[in-house]
Amino acid sequence: MDWPLLASLDEDERGRVLSAARRRAYARGDVLVREGEPSDSLHLVASGRLAVRVTTRDGDNATINLLGPGDYFGELSLLEGQPSARSATIVALEPAQTLSLSAAEFRDLRTRHRAADHLLLTLMARRVEELSGRLLEAMYDGLDQRVHRRLGELAELYADGRGPTTIPLTQEHLAELVGGTRPSVNQILRRLEDQGVVALGRGKVTVLDRARLDAEAG
Repeated sequence: MDWPLLASLDEDERGRVLSAARRRAYARGDVLVREGEPSDSLHLVASGRLAVRVTTRDGDNATINLLGPGDYFGELSLLEGQPSARSATIVALEPAQTLSLSAAEFRDLRTRHRAADHLLLTLMARRVEELSGRLLEAMYDGLDQRVHRRLGELAELYADGRGPTTIPLTQEHLAELVGGTRPSVNQILRRLEDQGVVALGRGKVTVLDRARLDAEAG
């Protein structure tokens, strides 16, 4: 597949990075990494969709993000210094594959190819940009806009054509993703359903009018 995060590297450099990575396959429900475990590898998501889950103060599990092809996790393991711990648990929502690059392999790659440093900077810069965007969203955007925007992102993640896109997540999971309560998110979804933007089903939301949803998201 085409890896956007490797776009800054030339063809030979991309080949070196990918050849050093190991392809790993997972079945639905498999745990790729667990929160708190030593973080010793970077994973590039080749196929499938993954849930990023963290433990709340009450001891519950909350889904805070979804990853799909082209995404990545574990970049902190590539930094020099003290070993870091996984900040979240990653679970396969469907059969998935990743390319895994261990911290040791990355250190070896850095000694032989300067492009590895450029890759690390790209990974960190993209993560900072993503987290900064989420922080600004949480501070300044209302719940309605957060729901609209997240639905648009999920529609992009699950899109398989130009027709309606089904997102196989419960309203509880969607509430976790936007930082709202299930009743509040349900009210917003009901309004969108009345407007013909989405259709609600058991354990799923189908986006019918992506253009209208994007307009609502701003």
